[in-house]
Amino acid sequence: MSLSLTKKELRTIYKEKRMALSKDEVNFLSEKIFEQFILQLNIVENQKINVFLPITKLNEINTWIFIDYFFDNKVRVFVPKIKGEEMISVEIFPDSQFEDNDWGITEPVADCASSEDLDCVLTPLLYCDRFGNRVGYGKGFYDRFFLSHLKIRNKIGINLFDPKEDIINVDPTDIPLDALITPAFHYQF
Repeated sequence: MSLSLTKKELRTIYKEKRMALSKDEVNFLSEKIFEQFILQLNIVENQKINVFLPITKLNEINTWIFIDYFFDNKVRVFVPKIKGEEMISVEIFPDSQFEDNDWGITEPVADCASSEDLDCVLTPLLYCDRFGNRVGYGKGFYDRFFLSHLKIRNKIGINLFDPKEDIINVDPTDIPLDALITPAFHYQF
């Protein structure tokens, strides 16, 4: 039987666990997640994939590994950008320019919202339970994005840790993931 905790409790636990990892450990585990991703998903030319850019100081997964692979394999790459209270998806290219926003998150300089019919959104998170419910940083940007982009075919969380506890305070506005990829496993919800 799984232990059940609140989002706030899980956010605290998994932030601490992630920050306890060295940069080398994060990079090693990022490579393992990338390998699982490639093994489990059929990535083809011209697919449209939205990938979050990592916040290095928070030990987030190194998604540049994914982005480089996508560029090399002619996959169209999109990244999130915050505009007011909403998140948009902006297409990037190998020569795109980036800047840090007010929260220290790297974003493209370009700010024209792009395609709504994304094939996949690689979703950041601190924790995901065995039902696909995620714990992020608590701002709700991804939930609102998913609600306003119903054509997204695959919402995939990537995380350093496997699901162990259940989230007891899932909100009706929380949008569950379709899958989760960790260094060792691929979970389908």
